[in-house]
Amino acid sequence: MDNVKKVAPIDKKFEAFGFETFVVDGHDIDALIDAFDKASKITDKPTCIVAKTIKGKGVSFMENQAGWHGKSPSDEQLKQALEELQA
Repeated sequence: MDNVKKVAPIDKKFEAFGFETFVVDGHDIDALIDAFDKASKITDKPTCIVAKTIKGKGVSFMENQAGWHGKSPSDEQLKQALEELQA
C-alpha cells in the first residue's frame, strides 16, 4: 500500500503529461466499456484508463489480501470462492 501513496494520484500524473485520462470502477463492466468507447474516439492525444479495483473482490478470504497474488486456492477454497462469487 505504501507504493500506491508514492504514485497517487496516478490520473493527475498522466494528465500532466498530456493524456486524456478516465478513472473508472474496474469492477463495473459498463463503466469500462464506456471508458474504452470514449478513449477510442480521442485521436489528438494519448489516453489512459485508470481502473480502480480491489484484489480478490467478492471472495471473503482473498479480498485485499496481497498474498493471494499468483497463488492458487485449494480445491476447498476454490469451491468456497465460486459459491461466494455466484451469491
